Amino acid sequence: MTTTRYALFATLISDGLKVTDGVLAVEGDRIRFAGNRDDFTALPDAADYPVREVAPGSIIIPGLIDLHCHGALGADFSSPDHESVTEAIEYLHRSGTTTLLASLVTAEPSSMTEAAELLAELAEAGKIAGIHAEGPFLSEARCGAQDPRFLQEPDPGFVSELVAASRGQLRTMTYAPELEGTEEIIEQLVSHGVVPSLGHTDASAQVASDSLRFAREQLRSAGVDGFTERPTVTHLFNGMPSLHHREPGPVAACLEEAVNRNAFVELIADGVHLSPDTVRLVYRLVGGGNILLVSDSMAATGLDDGQYTLGPQEVTVSNGQARLSSDNSLAGGTCTLLQIVQHAVQAGVSLVEAVNSATSIPASLIGLADEVGSLHYGFAADALVLDAELQLVQTIRNGEYL
Repeated sequence: MTTTRYALFATLISDGLKVTDGVLAVEGDRIRFAGNRDDFTALPDAADYPVREVAPGSIIIPGLIDLHCHGALGADFSSPDHESVTEAIEYLHRSGTTTLLASLVTAEPSSMTEAAELLAELAEAGKIAGIHAEGPFLSEARCGAQDPRFLQEPDPGFVSELVAASRGQLRTMTYAPELEGTEEIIEQLVSHGVVPSLGHTDASAQVASDSLRFAREQLRSAGVDGFTERPTVTHLFNGMPSLHHREPGPVAACLEEAVNRNAFVELIADGVHLSPDTVRLVYRLVGGGNILLVSDSMAATGLDDGQYTLGPQEVTVSNGQARLSSDNSLAGGTCTLLQIVQHAVQAGVSLVEAVNSATSIPASLIGLADEVGSLHYGFAADALVLDAELQLVQTIRNGEYL
């Protein structure tokens, strides 16, 4: 069988760099060259890569990586429906998110483990990169769209059950640091290769800082090759008290720990969860290298306004905003990660920084820094062709046009 080869000539953006006269060459499911046109044409086998035409002004970026994503196309990743979940994942792939963690919401324990079993199967099949559990060890005061009926105090037994159901595919877990027993949970998560993510918290600045530093030390001492040494912050600003000049709370702590390279902060830069001014400010305060752009997308992503679910909760989507039908709390997002990147650029973030926050940085966090998230020789041939207005022209995953 002949292996497919081709080359694309366009501006390349990857790893914080921009190559205006670039070439991406693909062989099979791998990148065989990414760099300057002159360097490519000087290769002895350059002529073996047929050129696939792209429009003038096109931009090629790595396939996007979403670490916080609850569903799309009517499917909720917390619902163990194999067909609908698979269709949602394929839709997200086509939309530019070539790598993703499927996020669970807080629910009845057996429901969470049942969903984790299905998602583990999809991870083993290469459809997703793993699982993110948003809860259930969260603050009731800041639970947002998480169903308060199923919140728990930290329980090592449930963590063991969820890890077992995930079959090694649980990658991150959100927790509230003020709950008694969180340090034991952090140690347990790290021992299983799971990154702790502070969020949905009513903690003081001191408690938040202490917890992030503790998690950082646990990750550092784990010494697993390719494993991140930093915890994350689940959707900064959302699910926590607002920054106040006399009681700065977790927001201030998370910003400071990001500056100190003790944590990565997630931003949902969709114009709904955060104002454009806030997104731009955080980039200027902590630097793009400490930021993860995420979608927090839910079942309505890719569909019209209407009634949907997020785990056990009913959600109403109106004008693209997802809110709990019960109390109008924000209940996830409806943007794809590419739309998040576009919003961040519109907010004043440089395209190079925004792309980095949605590619190489999340890749490093989940131990895939040598596989995806960059346009490099030997990496998976995951890439997006964008037009000059950053609209998606073509998604490439494992070398194939989707």
